[in-house]
Amino acid sequence: MTRKEAETAANLVLIAAAAAGAFIVLRNPKLRRLAWRFARLYAAGPLAVWGAELVRESWRDSGRPRIA
Repeated sequence: MTRKEAETAANLVLIAAAAAGAFIVLRNPKLRRLAWRFARLYAAGPLAVWGAELVRESWRDSGRPRIA
């Protein structure tokens, strides 16, 4: 088995595991509510900070003067 074939097989296994996990979560209302709660917390926390940092870094790299 070549490296490319091994990577493809590993990717297929990961996709199958993710699909099975999503199926289980979506079928169970309690897990579905928990997943939405975690998604909202992530969107309000780390994702928002990452986005703000990305905008700040892009602005700095554009060479435009800083706005107070």
